[in-house]
Amino acid sequence: MRTVNRYLTGEQVDKGALSATMKGTGELMENKRVQTWFFAAVFILLLVGVAKIFSPFFTVFLWSTLIYIMTSPLYHWMIGGLDPSRRTTRLTRYFVAGIFSILSVVIIVVPLGFILVKLIRQLSSLIRDGLVFLNGNPDFLASEVAVVTRFFSDLGIGVADVPNFNLKNSLSEALSGSIETLMSFTTEIIRNIGQLIVSLLFMVFILFFFYIDSYTLLKVFVRAIPIRSDYMKQLMEKFRDITRSLFFGYILVAVGQSLVAFLIFSLFRVDGSLALTMILFFCSFIPMIGTAAVWGPIGVLRIIGGDFTGGIVFLVLSAIFISSLDNVLRPLLLKDRLKLHPLIIFFSILGGIAVFGFNGLILGPMIVILFLTALDLFLIENDMPDKT
Repeated sequence: MRTVNRYLTGEQVDKGALSATMKGTGELMENKRVQTWFFAAVFILLLVGVAKIFSPFFTVFLWSTLIYIMTSPLYHWMIGGLDPSRRTTRLTRYFVAGIFSILSVVIIVVPLGFILVKLIRQLSSLIRDGLVFLNGNPDFLASEVAVVTRFFSDLGIGVADVPNFNLKNSLSEALSGSIETLMSFTTEIIRNIGQLIVSLLFMVFILFFFYIDSYTLLKVFVRAIPIRSDYMKQLMEKFRDITRSLFFGYILVAVGQSLVAFLIFSLFRVDGSLALTMILFFCSFIPMIGTAAVWGPIGVLRIIGGDFTGGIVFLVLSAIFISSLDNVLRPLLLKDRLKLHPLIIFFSILGGIAVFGFNGLILGPMIVILFLTALDLFLIENDMPDKT
């Protein structure tokens, strides 16, 4: 530094000393860069190791987090009036957290278990009825296939392979394969019932500590991620808002539509009402068509089957009490909290289920929206204005 000062004041410069100083500075910067890259490599390896360790419990952590986000406002409201100076306050908080942990799991698991058992029975019955019908009607759809073949032939479109395509046999093979898949699924559930019980106990355990120490756990998680604190805060707030918006604006609406549909299907004695209700639940996420993809064909088939009045009444009731429920509840529950096109939500749900299984119902839209949020933060950080 003294040599550099002499150079700035016009004194004689010791070129060797200046060169040594610059070389030392360069080596120091190079060593710091090496240390940074080395630390980054070690951090990534440790992060992969931590992810590997916790990966068997990913589903338990995910759904425990979602349940906590949904129920935490009620929990904090219940303990909000406790006096922190009293000795019994901590015991009361532990007791309330334990009750919430157990009830949250029981209220979700018991109805789902009942629905799953009934659904498996109805699906088995529907598949067997379909096989009996196909075996008892060997000419099923034969005339329709002939009409289609003749229509395309008149248009000059080659359909040489259509007459050789036996639709009845293809349907029979598909139904037989469905029975085998359903049986293997049921067997797998029974075989893993012990693991399922352990997972539920873990979920209760995790929820208890979420209720008690959520703030401390959140601070540890935020500190472990090398992102600016204000950005991390925005991402966490977005995560919370996304979870609640998806639940109230989409899943809860779909559940409401499914319950009404089940009542209407049961009232009109529709075979396999529970199985059709589950299909309707997933169809409710389809833009434009929605639940009409299920109740529409049911009403039309009822009319074709000879029950004209019953079919018309069924269609009218379904349109009013099932499809219109979407238009009433979703704006009321969602409001403007989730500003994303329904088509993006629909494909993110489908893609999420394809990649993550049942977890993708939440993870798909969540990842897409968090990506868009991170993109907004990046554009703001780099002073890139919105072009819309």
